[in-house]
Amino acid sequence: MSRRSRAPKSRAALALALALGAALSVPLAATAPAASAEGGYTVTPLTFTVRAGGRDCAIDADLYRPVGVDRAHPAPAVLATNGFGGSKSDGSTDAIGAAFAARGYVGLVYSGLGFGKSGCLISLDDPGIDGRAGSALVDFLAGTRAADDGTKADYVTRDGRDDPRVGMIGGSYGGAVQMATAAVDHRVDALVPLITWNDLAYSLDPNNASGADARQVPGAFKWQWANGFFLIGESQPLTTVNLDPTRVNSLRCLHFVSDACATIRTLNSGRYPAAKTEALLRYARGVSPVSYLRNVRAPTLLVQGQADSLFNLNEATATYRTLKAQGTETRMIWQSWGHSGGLTDPGSGELDLSRGNLETSYVGRRILAWFDRYLHHRPDTDTGPAFAYYRDWITDPDDTYATAPDVPAPDRTFYLSGDGKLVDNRAKVARGSRVYRNLLVPSSHSESSLAGIIGLPDPAPYDTPGTYLGWTSEPLARAVDVVGAPRARLRVVSAAAERVQHSGDAADKLVLFAKLYDVAPDGGKTLVHRLVAPVRVPDVTKSFTVTLPGIVHRYEAGHRLRFVVAASDDAYAGNRGIKPVTVTSAPGDTGTLELPVVGDRP
Repeated sequence: MSRRSRAPKSRAALALALALGAALSVPLAATAPAASAEGGYTVTPLTFTVRAGGRDCAIDADLYRPVGVDRAHPAPAVLATNGFGGSKSDGSTDAIGAAFAARGYVGLVYSGLGFGKSGCLISLDDPGIDGRAGSALVDFLAGTRAADDGTKADYVTRDGRDDPRVGMIGGSYGGAVQMATAAVDHRVDALVPLITWNDLAYSLDPNNASGADARQVPGAFKWQWANGFFLIGESQPLTTVNLDPTRVNSLRCLHFVSDACATIRTLNSGRYPAAKTEALLRYARGVSPVSYLRNVRAPTLLVQGQADSLFNLNEATATYRTLKAQGTETRMIWQSWGHSGGLTDPGSGELDLSRGNLETSYVGRRILAWFDRYLHHRPDTDTGPAFAYYRDWITDPDDTYATAPDVPAPDRTFYLSGDGKLVDNRAKVARGSRVYRNLLVPSSHSESSLAGIIGLPDPAPYDTPGTYLGWTSEPLARAVDVVGAPRARLRVVSAAAERVQHSGDAADKLVLFAKLYDVAPDGGKTLVHRLVAPVRVPDVTKSFTVTLPGIVHRYEAGHRLRFVVAASDDAYAGNRGIKPVTVTSAPGDTGTLELPVVGDRP
């Protein structure tokens, strides 16, 4: 592993942690107002002491109570917490409380465990810890539990003596905690997780190879995202002063639970011996929805961002398919923005809770309808289509979203020709072999993952000649709209990788990066949302399938598709040692690229 992929431990690392913490956790308003006559609600700060993870944890919360809501006139409740590094008053979480209180819902927003003024360690939305803490707050909304100062809520609509009508909403870290809470507490009636994960093993160490063998093989460490967020977590005592001893673990693992620190150490080590790999995958998946979705029964509206290299669209798709298959009511929306940016101008019709545009944005109206149906129990409310997606090439804000009965599957095939062409007919494939080799340092760039967060420029994506192979189509006769996850079937030859792939350390297996460019007539290239598909090849002697991150993109008429397999990417850890790779093509035996195309075809 290159030096860049190791966890920074210098003064620069501390400065980065403080900068990241400032970018993500400094609230836009220092404290919530005591009352809002304009919005018709009051705000009461509360503290709860709950038992979670073997510790007594203080939870810092704000209760939003609409004017006129009382025991005789109850209202449903909305429960929300912050994204990673945030707090109850970070400008996003408190905006949720205000937005829904202004619309007649009782709101309870809180700082997640380990953040803001809440106690205990960061446990990555573990259902047994963070989920149980969320369940304790549901007890408060049921009127069966008091805050530490004796405050009780006896004005939330109930479906039973201790069963409040409560929905949850929030993004990223505040998204996964909804599923963690609903998995351990079936009193939760509706969920709206935004831009969150399905499997942290895939999020932080993605292997986009498909199949049972690939599931047990670690991927390519997403070192920039992972270490950035790790530093945010470890720096919480500095960015948010809190002397609560429950927030401290040890000098080696200051603010996270021990298993989380062990996971990040394994990833940064650049080594994947069998025992550590098994522990890494077991922990990362064990705290992720992928391991407990079977227990989630609450109707779930999934909202995922297209501009998101941290939690890409495939994560929401995996959650959606699991919930749908088990009979849990679910819908999915692919909006424009995510962790990598993409929030468009105010006239675009996209949701921006800081502006409170629920009624005037497509996603906002879908959220209101979801809560109207499942919290107000209005069965005639139309909750919308099964799947909707934002199209950035449509200029009319009232028409930017299209819908479908399901996520489109790949249905159009291209073939990788030996002469570097991407052809639409197997008979056009030319025989040939081409070779690339990795360097000891990264030679391709997709993104600087944290550039947008800390305000730094990000160079355009590039690949260094000799360290990648590309296949380019003819100019398209008409526009092609791709909606979903492209899929590639590959077969590569690497004697160097074959010699060491059974060494007992999965780090010796071949790593490559697949991606899809849009090439304009003038030669300009666009890597859609800077997304790539890292692959650690399970067995280099066999063919393998790569599922690329989902996209929504129009390839305009006259543009060309360019499929690339690269040896490295500087946002990820890569190969250990030099591993030349050969790709051979013949009409009867060649790699393929499959695209999920909607609408007219060229």
